[in-house]
Amino acid sequence: MMKKRYIILTTVFFALVITSCKKGFLSQEVNPNSPSVASAGALLSGAEVATAARLNNSTYAYLSVWMGYATPSGNYVPSPTLEQYSFTNANFQVFNAIYGNLTNYNAVMAAAPNSNYSAIAQIMSAMCYQELVDNYNDVPYSQALNSAKYLFPAYDSGQSIYNALETNLDAAIATINASGSGANPGGSDIIFGGNMTSWKKFANTLKLRIAIRQSNITANTANLKTEIAKTASEGYLDNTVFATANPGYSNSDLNGGEQSPFYLYYGFSAASGEQGGHAYYRCNNFFVGFLTPLGDARLQQDFAPVTGTTVVGLPLGGSNGALTNAYTSPYGPGLDIGPTMNATILSGSEACFLLAEGVLDGYITTGTAQGYYQNGITASFVALGLTAAQAATYYNQAGVANVNWAASSANYELAIITQKYIANVGYEPFETYNEWRRTGYPNLAGARSIKSGALTAAGVPAPYRIYYPSTEFSTNLAAVSAEPAVNPFTSKIFWAK
Repeated sequence: MMKKRYIILTTVFFALVITSCKKGFLSQEVNPNSPSVASAGALLSGAEVATAARLNNSTYAYLSVWMGYATPSGNYVPSPTLEQYSFTNANFQVFNAIYGNLTNYNAVMAAAPNSNYSAIAQIMSAMCYQELVDNYNDVPYSQALNSAKYLFPAYDSGQSIYNALETNLDAAIATINASGSGANPGGSDIIFGGNMTSWKKFANTLKLRIAIRQSNITANTANLKTEIAKTASEGYLDNTVFATANPGYSNSDLNGGEQSPFYLYYGFSAASGEQGGHAYYRCNNFFVGFLTPLGDARLQQDFAPVTGTTVVGLPLGGSNGALTNAYTSPYGPGLDIGPTMNATILSGSEACFLLAEGVLDGYITTGTAQGYYQNGITASFVALGLTAAQAATYYNQAGVANVNWAASSANYELAIITQKYIANVGYEPFETYNEWRRTGYPNLAGARSIKSGALTAAGVPAPYRIYYPSTEFSTNLAAVSAEPAVNPFTSKIFWAK
């Protein structure tokens, strides 16, 4: 435990070192001729900690609301930005945070080129760039992270970036294979502990996700099958091997809180008690109605029952004042596990559902869609503290097992995305948002009780994308202005339905 906690403190120290360098060229506290140099291990730990925090804290809380999982508490006044989508280019932003994280991974690659460290950084960079594309579509890529040469980086198309990421992931796998018994990151890697076989599976799973995300672009299918086949033998993540991070989270309020990021925002601090996310976000009526008909035991793990086994939700956008926190359900014991819980990077359930769809699309030639589908449901149950037997009882019900897996069926995609939607609650709302934009599932028409005027006119239950951030207009105006104007209700990511 002490060793793991040291990683956190090292990361914090490194962040302070970087901050101290901003004091100015004339500052006598820093000698510009003797810059501090961090090891590849410390750089990697810090970068992975930042990724885990972004994916598990408040960053995508708004998508849990838009996707019908959660709703603002009746203890708070309504938020027009969140509930009526009256947002600007200052809201819901991840642009700068992701590029900052990419800079961290770039530093790892510079510190230890052609090594296991750089391969991990390359894989995580691919994940970050996909996250950027899935938020903004076109973003700086080929000229990004090179301010010495490109002070105002141009924007690349989302499609071209996706193409490049497939190649980069292949290169990362090749680097791992070439490194052999080279330096292993060990405990500096807070995701797989230096298990490079797992990293190759993670890279392959990201490749599969990139391919499946383009399911609406049939012209890309043949080429993507070729790309996937290049590294298929390396395997994929599944319900037995999946990606989580833990640098040694502890129940401490030092350094802004050393608890696991999900618990730090949606749970409790060591000294102050209930955190803001726990008080603000309650269960959405829509999600209760989605899980109740089939007696889904996950509901009581996702959201805490108010009395007995009764989970009480709120209607998004309705009159919530009469339903205060004492009478409604916050995130439950299966999600708010505790301060030392792992942070989810890519869950076992998501990996299995990707494999199920990969079989349907012809990218995966081993296993069956039905088998992966059931494994995905099982992974979801087990992650919430339930059992595989409970999962089997659930997925053998007629309402869940009514897909004819032995023959061609239009219900395949609907079944898979429906179960992915249920499994993604809490930790992966961004992936739910991506799948909803890609497939139209689930039908979110009942996920809110009011709509803004713009949304009513557009006829959609949620915006399709966010604006570029205000910082791009103040620091990279020519490049961002060359992009088409963004309308959140009609502008779509290149792969969207």
